[in-house]
Amino acid sequence: MVVLENWIRHWPWIAAALAVLAVFTAMAVYIQRLRSRLKISESKYKETIRKLEESAKVLHHRSSIDGLTGIPNRLVFDEMLAREWARANRMGVALSVLMVDIDLFKKHNDAYGHQAGDMCLRQVALTLDQTAKRPADLVTRYGGEEFGVILPQTNVEGALTVAENMRAAIARLQLPHVNSVTGHDVTISVGVASTIPASGGSPQALVAAADAALYQAKAVGRNQVILAQQATRA
Repeated sequence: MVVLENWIRHWPWIAAALAVLAVFTAMAVYIQRLRSRLKISESKYKETIRKLEESAKVLHHRSSIDGLTGIPNRLVFDEMLAREWARANRMGVALSVLMVDIDLFKKHNDAYGHQAGDMCLRQVALTLDQTAKRPADLVTRYGGEEFGVILPQTNVEGALTVAENMRAAIARLQLPHVNSVTGHDVTISVGVASTIPASGGSPQALVAAADAALYQAKAVGRNQVILAQQATRA
């Protein structure tokens, strides 16, 4: 009887305690569920970020490779030239650029068609890329039938050697071209420019010098290598 009376007397407090316990239990369950959801959300977030990073890498790769030849494009040429110019400037070493052009390529397309012209571009690109043997050297499709080559830490003599090796390698391919300067094979002309960035100038001036040498090579008969007169010997 006494126990029952105490129970009845303290029932409001017991009920309140039970209610508080129920609330805390419900909160604990909710927090646990929330933590689980947050873990899942964090996992999904990390997975989403990973996929986005992978997609960005793929897009950057696609945007930096020439679709026809499979070698790097003009964008990569410009980016690497800026980096190598800054590096050569810091180190006080030479930097060389080659501008390469397939001789009379329009006449090749006229004689053999654009499909054969595309195949010619791919073969020339692959051969140039294979001839530039050092990992740091870069061969790119600069535009149309023109290719740009960057040779870090390479002086005039080294650049001329690479350029002549490239010219000879294309000649050895013996790709048919009845309207070429030789009358039977595809040939290339190469303009060479080399400088030590610490002595002044700019990346754009180096490319312009190589391009001017290329046009000189075309003007004097094609199928040859010409060194830019304004290049700084190094």
